[in-house]
Amino acid sequence: QVVEVRAASETVSIVSESNPHLLLRACYHLGNRHVPLQIGDGWLRYLKDHVLDDMVRSLGLSVEYQEAPFEPEAGAYQNNDRHQHTHSHGH
Repeated sequence: QVVEVRAASETVSIVSESNPHLLLRACYHLGNRHVPLQIGDGWLRYLKDHVLDDMVRSLGLSVEYQEAPFEPEAGAYQNNDRHQHTHSHGH
Protein backbone atom coordinates (compact mmCIF):
# COMPACT_ATOMS: atom_id res chain seq x y z
CA GLN A 1 0.00 0.00 0.00
CA VAL A 2 1.30 3.44 -0.94
CA VAL A 3 0.26 6.46 1.09
CA GLU A 4 0.80 9.96 -0.24
CA VAL A 5 1.23 12.73 2.31
CA ARG A 6 0.48 16.28 1.18
CA ALA A 7 0.93 19.56 2.99
CA ALA A 8 -2.34 21.15 4.06
CA SER A 9 -3.26 24.53 2.63
CA GLU A 10 -2.47 27.47 4.88
CA THR A 11 -2.76 31.22 4.50
CA VAL A 12 0.59 32.31 3.13
CA SER A 13 2.15 35.57 2.02
CA ILE A 14 3.61 35.35 -1.48
CA VAL A 15 6.23 37.72 -2.83
CA SER A 16 6.87 37.51 -6.58
CA GLU A 17 9.65 39.60 -8.08
CA SER A 18 11.58 39.55 -11.34
CA ASN A 19 14.47 41.55 -9.84
CA PRO A 20 16.65 38.94 -8.07
CA HIS A 21 18.40 41.58 -5.95
CA LEU A 22 15.12 42.73 -4.37
CA LEU A 23 14.01 39.15 -3.76
CA LEU A 24 17.37 38.29 -2.17
CA ARG A 25 17.09 41.32 0.14
CA ALA A 26 13.70 40.06 1.32
CA CYS A 27 15.14 36.56 1.88
CA TYR A 28 18.03 38.05 3.83
CA HIS A 29 15.84 40.13 6.14
CA LEU A 30 13.31 37.34 6.68
CA GLY A 31 16.12 34.84 7.29
CA ASN A 32 17.66 37.16 9.91
CA ARG A 33 14.36 36.80 11.75
CA HIS A 34 14.48 33.00 11.38
CA VAL A 35 11.28 33.00 9.32
CA PRO A 36 10.63 29.65 7.61
CA LEU A 37 10.62 30.31 3.84
CA GLN A 38 9.55 28.39 0.79
CA ILE A 39 11.64 29.67 -2.11
CA GLY A 40 10.89 29.23 -5.79
CA ASP A 41 12.04 30.69 -9.10
CA GLY A 42 11.22 34.39 -8.72
CA TRP A 43 9.07 34.04 -5.60
CA LEU A 44 9.08 33.28 -1.90
CA ARG A 45 6.36 32.21 0.47
CA TYR A 46 5.99 32.42 4.26
CA LEU A 47 3.14 32.10 6.73
CA LYS A 48 1.02 35.24 6.71
CA ASP A 49 2.20 37.79 9.27
CA HIS A 50 1.24 41.46 8.92
CA VAL A 51 4.46 42.69 10.60
CA LEU A 52 6.61 40.71 8.14
CA ASP A 53 4.40 41.80 5.25
CA ASP A 54 4.95 45.46 6.18
CA MET A 55 8.72 44.90 6.38
CA VAL A 56 8.76 43.27 2.93
CA ARG A 57 6.69 46.13 1.50
CA SER A 58 9.17 48.62 3.00
CA LEU A 59 11.83 46.95 0.83
CA GLY A 60 9.81 47.86 -2.27
CA LEU A 61 8.12 44.50 -2.85
CA SER A 62 4.46 43.54 -3.20
CA VAL A 63 2.81 40.94 -1.00
CA GLU A 64 -0.20 38.85 -2.00
CA TYR A 65 -2.10 36.24 -0.01
CA GLN A 66 -3.14 32.77 -0.99
CA GLU A 67 -4.38 29.53 0.53
CA ALA A 68 -1.64 27.11 -0.50
CA PRO A 69 0.48 24.25 0.82
CA PHE A 70 3.47 25.58 2.74
CA GLU A 71 6.64 23.52 2.45
CA PRO A 72 9.54 25.65 3.73
CA GLU A 73 13.22 24.94 3.28
CA ALA A 74 14.47 22.42 5.85
CA GLY A 75 17.27 24.66 7.11
CA ALA A 76 20.89 23.99 7.88
CA TYR A 77 20.31 22.61 11.37
CA GLN A 78 17.27 20.43 10.75
CA ASN A 79 17.95 16.71 10.65
CA ASN A 80 16.40 13.37 11.46
CA ASP A 81 18.18 12.94 14.82
CA ARG A 82 21.25 11.54 13.10
CA HIS A 83 24.54 12.71 14.54
CA GLN A 84 28.09 12.48 13.35
CA HIS A 85 29.36 12.85 16.92
CA THR A 86 28.69 11.30 20.30
CA HIS A 87 27.63 12.86 23.56
CA SER A 88 26.49 11.70 26.96
CA HIS A 89 22.81 12.64 26.93
CA GLY A 90 20.07 10.63 25.24
CA HIS A 91 17.39 11.77 22.85
